[in-house]
Amino acid sequence: MSALTTKTFWIDAAERAVKTFAQSAVATLLASNVLGLISVDFGQLASIAGLATLISVLTSIGSAGTGNSNSASLVVETEGLK
Repeated sequence: MSALTTKTFWIDAAERAVKTFAQSAVATLLASNVLGLISVDFGQLASIAGLATLISVLTSIGSAGTGNSNSASLVVETEGLK
């Protein structure tokens, strides 16, 4: 069975995508030196964070089948580290 058809894979990929969106949004806010909520360009912020999220999902798809065969991770899970 392909890793892309497992529920575990898509849960892992979604978790990474949500984290990437949040991290990118915070980094964009910090880099833009915005001092107030009203002066935030939310369209630009969403665009930058959305692109990073898309890259995260594509990276997860690209790593499908490596590492743990049911996960979006490249890391091979060993018995002692569970």
